[in-house]
Amino acid sequence: MARAYRSVLYMPAANPRAMEKAQQLPADAIIFDLEDAVAPAAKIAAREQVVTALETNDYGSRLLILRINGLDTEWGSEDLRLCAGPLAGKIHAVLIPKVNGTADLDRVADIIPETPLWAMMETPLGMLNASEIATHPRLEGMVMGTNDLAKEIGSRFRADRLPMLAGLGLCLLAAKAHDRIILDGVFNAIQDEDGLRFECEQGRDMGFDGKTLIHPAQLAIANDSFAPTAEEIDLARRQIEGFEQALTEGKAVAVVDGKIVENLHVETARKTLDRAEAIAAMAG
Repeated sequence: MARAYRSVLYMPAANPRAMEKAQQLPADAIIFDLEDAVAPAAKIAAREQVVTALETNDYGSRLLILRINGLDTEWGSEDLRLCAGPLAGKIHAVLIPKVNGTADLDRVADIIPETPLWAMMETPLGMLNASEIATHPRLEGMVMGTNDLAKEIGSRFRADRLPMLAGLGLCLLAAKAHDRIILDGVFNAIQDEDGLRFECEQGRDMGFDGKTLIHPAQLAIANDSFAPTAEEIDLARRQIEGFEQALTEGKAVAVVDGKIVENLHVETARKTLDRAEAIAAMAG
């Protein structure tokens, strides 16, 4: 069964109470963050706290990802030792910051030979190398780091994210070309529900699988925006039924609601139903 990635919540690994509460949150996935969400003085304690959380808490069927510090920092190597040691089998993936090329993934892959890798896409060089990065055999997903990217390119904030579109598009195409999961970046204004909904809808329209979030208050909007609507589910079912009926009549296409339905539309319809089924399974 397909997995849902509508809402992927960053969880500071230095906050045991937040990690405990995450057991009850309606997030499809959780990123336990040892990097940006943890102050330098708290890095060592955060490692111990995330190990305790993952050993004692029950996160159900949620995807659990650990974001490590970069291997060019004083904390990165020790973070990786957690993945190969106490957290082996307890996390589903390791998220690597500021991936510029496949060599950055190789360095991690050599240390943890089995855990799937995810790449933070947040630098200009990463954008330009996205097609190469997506080919890495251990890569499972890509996460847009739009805050860092905005800093790197010196862009201003715009609600339509015009300065981001080139980078978002490059990474999206790379991920889709190589069948990788790809998540949209965070929305910083946690009290701006209209702005969040606009950005979620924009990301969904572009083709992102879900959105990374920085606060539990953002979960409901992301879950709603990245889920198929009742109308989309109904249309998907009717397209599949109409096409299958057309095949029995020796036709290569069907007509549903006055529009041509070909095999490519049926593939999209099946993906819609798979997504709906995955979301229902999470809710159950």
